Amino acid sequence: MAWYHPLLFALDAERAHSLTIAMLEAWGKAGAPLAPKSDDRHAVTVAGIRFPNPVGLAAGVDKDARAVASFLGLGFGFVEVGTLTPKPQPGNPKPRIFRLPEDRGVVNRLGFNNGGIDSALARVAALVPRPGIIGINVGANKDSADRIADYGTAVAKAAPLADYVTINISSPNTPGLRDLQSQPELGQLIAASDAARQVNGKRVPLFLKVAPDLSRDGMAVAIGAAIDGGVDALIVSNTTISRPDTLRSANAKETGGLSGAPLAPLALAKLVEAREIAGDALPLISAGGIGSADEARRRLDAGASLVQLYSALVYEGPGLAQRIVAGL
Repeated sequence: MAWYHPLLFALDAERAHSLTIAMLEAWGKAGAPLAPKSDDRHAVTVAGIRFPNPVGLAAGVDKDARAVASFLGLGFGFVEVGTLTPKPQPGNPKPRIFRLPEDRGVVNRLGFNNGGIDSALARVAALVPRPGIIGINVGANKDSADRIADYGTAVAKAAPLADYVTINISSPNTPGLRDLQSQPELGQLIAASDAARQVNGKRVPLFLKVAPDLSRDGMAVAIGAAIDGGVDALIVSNTTISRPDTLRSANAKETGGLSGAPLAPLALAKLVEAREIAGDALPLISAGGIGSADEARRRLDAGASLVQLYSALVYEGPGLAQRIVAGL
């Protein structure tokens, strides 16, 4: 464990996260001095986008696009900001992030807390010159009367500034959101998002993020709808509401989505399942429990074109992306 971990771990998990983002934001505004030099030995093209390396930052880390340049400076091949909703919302009551140190995991029930898509997009627009590949992850407001319309609105706003847009229908922390993973709602949602992603005659790549708790039949439905609707890639997967019997941390009993090392076996199994169902028809991006070059390689070998990190950063520190890329 790095020297700064005891200092951060002495703080409430959400406060520590906010402090980290604030420090990275300041580093980025200073030009990210001493950032490691990047190379393109591991470049990969997905959905027509050339990613300098396959290791990305998952949505949920930099929700409001405050530290994009810094994360890219840390060696990530791409950064996905959000989840962003049409209107600002505070999310669920605190505390809502819980470390599972004995298991190297995290439970969160944040609930799409963000300052709204407009303020985040203003920060993305201000990134001139563009520091790298930026994905924008969008969702619906908790109190929305028409969630499909929310996605259409958010996609339309994000598309002009995004290298790709992800529609997130897999968070367990917004009641009823995961119902959108089923038909006919999923087809309607994808159609609305597809219509909204048109920018000056160009179709901005559209990704779909699904839950690891889908059954095989549910995964098949999601993949079929994605292929039929012209989705460009599938992110497998979000956090899980399940709890492995092996968990030792007291916080494992907290309600919310589980991520980090305990999610790795399920995330890998769902990736394999998704590849079996999709064949070569849909690129896959693997997220969940990736904390080493070996695990990243395991996902790439299992059929992922890209991988995304989140919770492992809590335990492995900000140099993780660079170490994984080097290890590949």
